[in-house]
Amino acid sequence: MSTTNGAGPGTPKATRAATPKSAPDAATQAAPEPAPGTRAAPAAPAAQIAPATQAPPATQAAQWFPPEWPERIRALANGELEPPVARRAATVLLLRDAAAGPVVYMLRRRASMAFAGGAYAYPGGSVDARDEERDTGWAGPSRAQWAVRLGTDETTAQAIVCAAVRETFEEAGVLLAGPDAETVVADTTGDDWEADRAALVARELSFADFLARRSLVLRSDLLGGWARWITPEFEPRRYDTWFFAAALPEGQRTRNASTEADRTVWIRPQEAAAGYDQGELLMMPPTISTLRQLVPYATAADALAASAGRDLTPVLARATLRDGEIELSWPGHEEFTRHFASAGPATPGASTASVVSGTYPAPETSAAPTIAATPVADGACLAPAATSVQPAPPAQSAPAPSHPAATDGASA
Repeated sequence: MSTTNGAGPGTPKATRAATPKSAPDAATQAAPEPAPGTRAAPAAPAAQIAPATQAPPATQAAQWFPPEWPERIRALANGELEPPVARRAATVLLLRDAAAGPVVYMLRRRASMAFAGGAYAYPGGSVDARDEERDTGWAGPSRAQWAVRLGTDETTAQAIVCAAVRETFEEAGVLLAGPDAETVVADTTGDDWEADRAALVARELSFADFLARRSLVLRSDLLGGWARWITPEFEPRRYDTWFFAAALPEGQRTRNASTEADRTVWIRPQEAAAGYDQGELLMMPPTISTLRQLVPYATAADALAASAGRDLTPVLARATLRDGEIELSWPGHEEFTRHFASAGPATPGASTASVVSGTYPAPETSAAPTIAATPVADGACLAPAATSVQPAPPAQSAPAPSHPAATDGASA
């Protein structure tokens, strides 16, 4: 089933929570290393953001500034490296209002993770091939409208939007869906919801079948496009990631449902950015960049309203080889520029390798004192969420995007 929202651009619509079909769980049991597809219970309440407990060992530091980077960049410049295809992915900046201003939901990836272990990030993940299924229940701006907004075809646009909603449910227990275009699910903490969430994580259940089973429609109007970043061509794991902003639906509560995270927290963007600047919190460039972009907004509604005008041109970077040195830079993101020695001279005539943005070195000090943060319990919310925080929907018309989207592996 599919419905479209007739609201025009910049016209937020109030939402109301649907009557829950099951009671919430009475309690959850903590498990240090949950098995894939099983619940990762919230940790005890905490009033601070925990940085790494000690300076990262060489193996961890290598994840952030791998010693093979110069060699791989040279190989790319010399035409000796075939860039892996970037997998499409989506991530969500989940917001809600608190007394001191909007807070954003973040999770810390387990240190054991091969990709960005120990880093703070947002809920998100790769597109599942089944996210393209046309029978996905849908409400809000159409697939065609989202295709214009994201600079893709309709099938890809649907897959990206579905991935954003699905991954937010899988990793945070928050579902941007409801029985119709006017309501959202009021509660997703029951055992039956957890069973469905685990089945989604295990890929035993498609998102379209999940929505159909519960007579729900995906609320695409609750998402606002925010940014797009693509991992460097010289990285072995590459993602073409669309970032979205969304507000925590009324009545729903977050929980650490991700098997990839060991901690979750609600934090003010400026506090998280300060932790990064002080070397306390590890973040990848896309994370800290989008985090800083949230700082000016006084409310979650303000941020979501601004999403309609956000430029979704992919963030691209350049690796320039000159005189035995590599300069890795991101136009428009000067704080991420890095210089390091090349493993050797590049082949004449191949002095510049175009790459796309992804990781960069971690701060040298990661064991600084903890920073004060909005008091929260891991995965818990402090106050009821706003009832009518929505982004402006994508434009109704379908002109060509002003900034054509790059294809997987595109160079600057």
